[in-house]
Amino acid sequence: MLTVSQQKVYDFIQKFVKEHQHAPTMAEIAKGIGITSRGVVHRYVAAIAQEGLINIIPGHRRNIQLLSPSNCLPLKGRIAAGSPIEAITDNETLDIVNIFLGKNRYALKVKGDSMIEEGIFDGDIVVCEHCEDAADGKIVVALVDNQEATLKRIKYNSDHTITLIPANQKLKPMTYPEDRIAIQGIYIGLLRFEG
Repeated sequence: MLTVSQQKVYDFIQKFVKEHQHAPTMAEIAKGIGITSRGVVHRYVAAIAQEGLINIIPGHRRNIQLLSPSNCLPLKGRIAAGSPIEAITDNETLDIVNIFLGKNRYALKVKGDSMIEEGIFDGDIVVCEHCEDAADGKIVVALVDNQEATLKRIKYNSDHTITLIPANQKLKPMTYPEDRIAIQGIYIGLLRFEG
């Protein structure tokens, strides 16, 4: 939750962006709210960023990016999936855009049950980040023989083979020569909708 002074800075930033179509500098914020210390402005801006209301873009003079409330979900607190825990309300948000719409990210709809022990089920939407290599043990989108794509945990073997490991004890890992496997991306997270 913002303090009164932080809220004043946040309100000024919103108004400035609306009027000028770009972010204010620290000097403009200081002048706009009637203080002389840019250091104090930096602290206020950092606190606003911690609340998930803005992003600070390194290396830019006008380095503040407003986050649209429509891009954020309120993070209300924690809930037990085992023994009940004390209900404590948090005033945080999750920036859905930055989580799922990052650079080189894409979504795939899961078909099948080979990753159920990782909590990835048929019909889930997995979010992946495009890349052409992955660390040993990562869950990846692997293209086999340039034809079939699959979501599996990858294991590099010393004999120049790759093992694709399912997360379903009913299924067996499959091992291929390295040249038969092309990494298409790394698993980032998933979306699941009930209904």
